[in-house]
Amino acid sequence: MAESPQPTIADVARRAGVSKGLVSFALNDKPGVSSDTRARILEVARELGWTPSLRARALSTGRSYACGLVIGRSTDVIAADPFFHSFIAGLEDEFSVSGQVLVLAAATPGRQEAETYRGLAADKRVDGVILTDLRAADSRLQLVGDLGLAAVTLGMPEGPSELSSVSVDDGAGIRAAVRHLADLGHRRIAHVAGPDTMLHARTRRAAFHDAATSLGLAAASVDTDFSAEEGAAATAALLDGDAPPTAIVYSNDHMAIAGVGVARRRGLSIPRDLSITGFDDTELGRYIDPALTSVATDAREWGRVAARTLLGAIAGEPVVHVRLAEPTLSVRESTGPAPTHTRGDRRDR
Repeated sequence: MAESPQPTIADVARRAGVSKGLVSFALNDKPGVSSDTRARILEVARELGWTPSLRARALSTGRSYACGLVIGRSTDVIAADPFFHSFIAGLEDEFSVSGQVLVLAAATPGRQEAETYRGLAADKRVDGVILTDLRAADSRLQLVGDLGLAAVTLGMPEGPSELSSVSVDDGAGIRAAVRHLADLGHRRIAHVAGPDTMLHARTRRAAFHDAATSLGLAAASVDTDFSAEEGAAATAALLDGDAPPTAIVYSNDHMAIAGVGVARRRGLSIPRDLSITGFDDTELGRYIDPALTSVATDAREWGRVAARTLLGAIAGEPVVHVRLAEPTLSVRESTGPAPTHTRGDRRDR
């Protein structure tokens, strides 16, 4: 059986009811196309399964038509963290119809990470990169500039930056979780945080302690690498303390789910004995028992916006700082009123 011919720009134009020139402008992210028309053209292209000829475009423009995402975390953490799965899906939503290829690499922060960026630039494998997990005095900001790579940061750097950014107020979600627990009567709470080297982990930890202090709560925090393994270990350490918390705020959902497992293996009831909140509001968290109260962010939309912002930077558009919608707290069954029994009573259950 003969294969169906690949759809062309003419097919997209005919289905969308516009000219081939307008389709070309929209697919190449050039000015002169209204946002509604561009969205309609991209949707038609998706429906038809249109894909560009990258080889022809690269030869004519000298570009690679590829964008890089170098993640400076353990591959085990990346594989387990649903945020990256949704974020990458959002990148692909945009790149797949604008003729871009996503080049993904995991690298240890430091020399290996820097060499990865240098290799991408030297081989002209990418036209631009997205920088995740910003750090204090982040050397990557200078590095990508020196390498001539367009770049977008997830989050705002500590100091002035010449790069576009896409960010969300992580602290707002953590503060909402703390207020929710305080309203339920909790007075001893804890935070299982990310690594101190990452700015967004610092932001969440600072928001937690500021909110707890303002509400007169006893608060403690433990740093982790964002993995479920370290989240479980942090939970055990907090529950073994002299004054264990009655509620724990986790910095992502899979650490929170690990915490639920640790608590239940100790005979604790969630939320009767211990309330738990997560962050990212992943699909899995909604279906565990009890369903997880979590800070809701739209990782896929973050990916889409980051992709569009990077394409703008590659095209030479002015620097922009995009602020996404403030996170909200999705309240479910993993949080409840503070227990009235003593620590000893709780351990005996």
